[in-house]
Amino acid sequence: MEVAIMGAGMSGLSCAITLERHGIKPTIFEKRNRVGDRFVNGEATFSILNRPIKDDLQYLKENYDIKLTPTDMIRKLVFHSKNEIGSIDGPIGYVNIRGRHENSYECQLEEQLEAEINFNSTYEYEQLCKEFEYVVLATGDGAYATKLGNYRCDLTTTIKGVTVEGEFLTNITHVWFNYDVIPKGYAWLIPFTEKEANLVIAYPDYPNNIKLDINTVWETFYSIACKDLDQNFRITDKFEITNYMMGICDRPIIDNTYFIGNCFGTISPGLGFGQFASVLTGVYSAYDLCNLGKYDEFVKPLFENYNNSIVLRRLLENLNNDNIDLIVRNLDNKLMDRLINEIASNKSHLEILKALTPTMKLWNNYKKSKV
Repeated sequence: MEVAIMGAGMSGLSCAITLERHGIKPTIFEKRNRVGDRFVNGEATFSILNRPIKDDLQYLKENYDIKLTPTDMIRKLVFHSKNEIGSIDGPIGYVNIRGRHENSYECQLEEQLEAEINFNSTYEYEQLCKEFEYVVLATGDGAYATKLGNYRCDLTTTIKGVTVEGEFLTNITHVWFNYDVIPKGYAWLIPFTEKEANLVIAYPDYPNNIKLDINTVWETFYSIACKDLDQNFRITDKFEITNYMMGICDRPIIDNTYFIGNCFGTISPGLGFGQFASVLTGVYSAYDLCNLGKYDEFVKPLFENYNNSIVLRRLLENLNNDNIDLIVRNLDNKLMDRLINEIASNKSHLEILKALTPTMKLWNNYKKSKV
């Protein structure tokens, strides 16, 4: 069986590793000159977004022998709203490194791979279709899926971030919601060493936001972040992404072509996370190619999770600063604190996103009727 994998990111590498372990040697094409050839940044996974699975990394290791070592386990997620600060405490997820770093998830996956990767590839999808029996698209965005008429784009986003030097605890992450500064968007700080972290803003490209000057938004937020964390950060690297599509495929497989990773639509539009789902699509597509199950059946929970997440995204956009202040204030409420921490913990299997979706839909419909 001749299988071409287009893209050597997390989903493509996970697919290749799984194929190899079942006796199929794929041919991998990567347009960049190395695995993880992108800016170094910290990312996070939160188990609450992937229920009923409790611990994402443990699940991948025990079920698919995909081994990923995080930077640290997240023990506290601090929320900053316009006027309030609150937190969720306990083992709620993991932080990790991505990009050009020896400990990045991409590099960790490459070490588990036997096949050589064809770097600096100029192959296009059309050529691979002619030369290979099967093609796995793992290109990192929805461009090819859109080109093939197989992608539902729900929104596009603008993202701007930097690497900062400071003093950090790698088990504590921060997130900001302040719509006066970042309308309908948010910001986060994720440490990837005790001296380095990523500080990032992201917001949807709606008409009023398109009018914004991103540098002005950034400078305003940067001052707030420095004040909130009582540090004068030193910027060492920066990146900016505009009009990044968030959506999902209509069909996970068409003829001999599999769509995986962000080409499938694994980024959660609610809060922007998607590493776990990305690895799963790589494994699931490989299982299908090995006749160990049907890809379109495997990914049904991912479709459901995505659709619940887009409801969460609409809910967040329908909130205002007063609403967010109220939510953040109650995170540390004596009556609510322990319950929230237990629900968010890696030890819980409660599908909170799924459970809350009907209520979130009611709120969204209510707000829509008021427009």
